[in-house]
Amino acid sequence: MDSAAPFLTRADGTAAGQGLGLVTGLVDAVDWLYDHWYLLALAIAVCWGGGEMVVRRLAAKASAERMALELVSTRHFDPSLEEIFRRGVQLARASTAMPWWAPRRAKAVQIRLRADGSTPLRYRIEGPAGGERLLSITPFGPDVTVNRARPIVDEPRTHTVRAEFILRGKLTSPLREVPLTPDPLQPLIDAVADLRAELGDLAEIRLDIQRAPKWALRARRLQLMGAARRSERREAQRAARWLRQDASGIEDSLGWQLQQLLTDKPGTGSGRRLVMPTVPRRVEPAEALGKLAEDDHLVRVQLLVMCASNTEGRAQARLAQLQAAFDVFGGRSRWAMRGWRLGPWRIGADHWPTKRGFERRWNLGHCQPPRANWVRLEELTGLLKPPTVHCRLPVLAGDLPTFEFGDPELLLQGIYRGPDGRERLVATYAEETLFEVGVGKAGGGKTERALAQAIGWAHAGGGLVFVDPHRDSWPRALPFLAHDHLMPRIALIDLNGLGPNPRVSSWNPLGMHHGQAAHEVVEAIADAYASALAWDDATAPRALTILTAALTVLVAINEAACQAGRPEDQATIFHVRALLTDAGFRKAALAAVAGELDEETRAWWQSVFPTLPPDAFAVVLNPIARLAANPVTRAFLGQPVGVYNIRAAMDSKMIVWVCPGGNGPTDRLLTALLARDLLRAARSRRDTPEAKRVPFRPYFDELITLTGAAPETIAAMFEDLRKYRCHIHGMTQLLSRLPTPVRLSVVQNASTLATMAHRPRHEVSSSDLRQRLAALRDGQDPRSVEPGLRAVHPRRGGPGPP
Repeated sequence: MDSAAPFLTRADGTAAGQGLGLVTGLVDAVDWLYDHWYLLALAIAVCWGGGEMVVRRLAAKASAERMALELVSTRHFDPSLEEIFRRGVQLARASTAMPWWAPRRAKAVQIRLRADGSTPLRYRIEGPAGGERLLSITPFGPDVTVNRARPIVDEPRTHTVRAEFILRGKLTSPLREVPLTPDPLQPLIDAVADLRAELGDLAEIRLDIQRAPKWALRARRLQLMGAARRSERREAQRAARWLRQDASGIEDSLGWQLQQLLTDKPGTGSGRRLVMPTVPRRVEPAEALGKLAEDDHLVRVQLLVMCASNTEGRAQARLAQLQAAFDVFGGRSRWAMRGWRLGPWRIGADHWPTKRGFERRWNLGHCQPPRANWVRLEELTGLLKPPTVHCRLPVLAGDLPTFEFGDPELLLQGIYRGPDGRERLVATYAEETLFEVGVGKAGGGKTERALAQAIGWAHAGGGLVFVDPHRDSWPRALPFLAHDHLMPRIALIDLNGLGPNPRVSSWNPLGMHHGQAAHEVVEAIADAYASALAWDDATAPRALTILTAALTVLVAINEAACQAGRPEDQATIFHVRALLTDAGFRKAALAAVAGELDEETRAWWQSVFPTLPPDAFAVVLNPIARLAANPVTRAFLGQPVGVYNIRAAMDSKMIVWVCPGGNGPTDRLLTALLARDLLRAARSRRDTPEAKRVPFRPYFDELITLTGAAPETIAAMFEDLRKYRCHIHGMTQLLSRLPTPVRLSVVQNASTLATMAHRPRHEVSSSDLRQRLAALRDGQDPRSVEPGLRAVHPRRGGPGPP
């Protein structure tokens, strides 16, 4: 034992020396690093820069394999919250469909909302190529079409502004729950509704969605729980401090001292009160973490916005509008523009040092969201789908084609003046313009626009009938229709009787020489009477029965005369009086068609008619007597063989102008007869295959006047005539003044194109529209026509003949 002691002593000394040398070396190393700290910082910077360069190269390589899809929704698209939520789950899942080596910043799916003036809003999805199959199958059904999209190449604009939005407010608070009605995209679409492609306007919103990394989420939760516990301890300490101060104040008060002197219990005032400190309240994770408490459907987002224009100031104004639109989603947490404001200046994504990073993320599609941008999929429902049925999409000027004179596929609509002052004639496609209603103040240009449209349609080879109770439209349209190739197609029905020797056309409503069906003719005239005189089965059943029976006999007589080759022997509507009051004429008429009438009709004339008192016929004969008293209407309706045939006009593309004489009771009855005959003729086209039906356009000026005579008839036209390729155009000053059946048919018909006639002082008048149409017809530049010029015949140098 004694011999080993020196050895142990030497070993202990050696170990102690080595430990002391190690400590001395560490101290020297720390001292050297302290003196040469810049070398350590440089090494760290080199390592970080090299790692960042590698990560960027890998992210750029992964981003080069991205694909793009464009989603186009129909106007009936109305998704449910569950469908939108499932789409969000698909997007979050597809963001991870990347190679294992891809950096996290490349693992994202991007929603692009783009407007450049060509479309109201383009909705695109860009993401990893491996997620294309998942993203192509949407839960929205057939109302959304998914198309493979091509890359978008933008031309450089003169002025560009950029912005990145971050979530401000309480980190754990959600965004406002925006309902689906109206569409949450409506504020964004309204903000870009007035973009002008010719000015280079562009606005684009990019929302990147990235699945939340677990380690970042745990670190954030630990940070939030620690902050909540510290806050609770501070509140407990503050409460205890205030409690002690309150207790000390009470014991030192005069009242408390007097109470102690007057008390009967000895020793009660010998000591001070014992104050129990407030215990910190237990922090509940659900309350402290808020929307970060659960892992499910939690994502990180990056919201980038860029606006551009070739006109100074428009891009900045557009960005301000989009910033206001994002306020709709704000609640306790809101979208705010990232950056710092120094007085009138704002340092953000447009300035150093963040501009370069913004451009890299914008061009490569990298997602590097701020630390605060944690959201749940439920908060993004408004941005996870294309525009729905509850979104009002603007009609852009680029959507309307430029009118070309003589093109039968286009229908003139008016003059469009762009922001740069240039004007052009815009049109709609004739095949898509099914019904039209022009509403506006008196003198606002409703009739003038309809005239220009009708003239353009006539020159393109289309057929039409223009019904104008005031006749003012015919003199204005006459110079533009005075062409040799149009004259054989023009027919004028003018019942105003102007001039010393007025010329009137002829029409026999009972005529059968055009091959009409007998029961349709009887029904049309009886319904016109009932509409103009407010008859129905409850108020005037006997009058309807008498009139129908008389019309049946007269139509049978006319049919027999036509079959015998004597159409000039046909009866007219004025023979109703003779049939009801002249026994000899009635006996001869019934005998002539005894074999043509059915047994029930013959029995009525034999058994029921003799029992009717003479005054029962007055209600039927009085309107006919008023028609006969007017020489114009008598001449128009009193010819056995009339030339007016609206069915033939439809099939042969005629240009028919009808000018009723006024708005009295007699004129309303005549208007009702014409309107009902138009409805009958259009419905009779069922005998023609749909592909062979020639398009025909009736124009009704002063709908209030016309519908007063035949409300149910014109309402039925708006409801039924589209099937027979008859497209109604109406003009009125007030929709509320229209009869209820007509107003409901016009408003509820989804095929109606409604236009508001409004002419500010600086706009070109509607009469100038016709002048420009004439210039376009003659091969001239329509912009060279000065206001107030009169149209002239292209060859004769003056107004053409009627």
